Amino acid sequence: MKIQISSSLHKPMRQRFKLLLAQAQELPPVGSRPLTFCGRVCGWVLKEAIPELLTIEGVSCDGDAVHIGEMRLPTAQANRLLERIANKLNEAGFVKAWRGELLDVFAEGRCLGAIERGAVRPLGVLTQAVHLNAWTPEGRLWVQKRAAHKSTNPNMWDTLVGGLVSAQEDLDVSLLRESEEEAGLYAKDLHALEPMRLITRMHRRLPEGYQVENAWVNDCVLDHDVQPQNQDGEVSEIRHISVEEYWEMSVAGEFTLEAELVSLDSICHRASIPDTIA
Repeated sequence: MKIQISSSLHKPMRQRFKLLLAQAQELPPVGSRPLTFCGRVCGWVLKEAIPELLTIEGVSCDGDAVHIGEMRLPTAQANRLLERIANKLNEAGFVKAWRGELLDVFAEGRCLGAIERGAVRPLGVLTQAVHLNAWTPEGRLWVQKRAAHKSTNPNMWDTLVGGLVSAQEDLDVSLLRESEEEAGLYAKDLHALEPMRLITRMHRRLPEGYQVENAWVNDCVLDHDVQPQNQDGEVSEIRHISVEEYWEMSVAGEFTLEAELVSLDSICHRASIPDTIA
């Protein structure tokens, strides 16, 4: 589905998209050390967390990097070590929120284990996030407002659906799970899904550590009789807005950075805004 927007918005939207891409690329926090797992580079551990990790048997530091485990292949022993590391980080106050959810640990393109979600930022390990841009048939964009009690970006506007991929979970399965939890949408509602695409790999310094995250995106057009409704209590409001309304909210700083990137990518694509605008 194509959308029509004022040509006067083409250049500022494309420029803002490029600006946001640049803002999503930051160096690791000062003093962070490369982290290896099973002999492969997997992240950037916070400087302040290194002394805590070195109290755990199986963790070492050679001056250049912190190493988890001497094994060269993923094993049950390696996952138990990751569990001990997560618990130690939590006890030492480096885990912002313990989620009781495991995420895959990727190292040099391979999935080698899984660790508690709350421990991924202090270790700077790669995560996978899925987002859904949902449109009305008239070309209005569905968005949701994050609840006030959210630990990250409370009360900010976001994509209709967005969340992290759990351990051993397929991207498409994750998107369906998040769509049900956040918007009450099921596979039958998402029959018009477009192919999933990778927007960017984000590198951002956060209060709890370092975000290294692939942003995967799907677009779809919801039928007139489909009304998204939050199911998990993490959203305070859901509504659809025009592209012009979106732009006003965007420049006012009402959206999360990820949501802006994801939504602007969709808008530029659907409005056929070239990426070569000077």
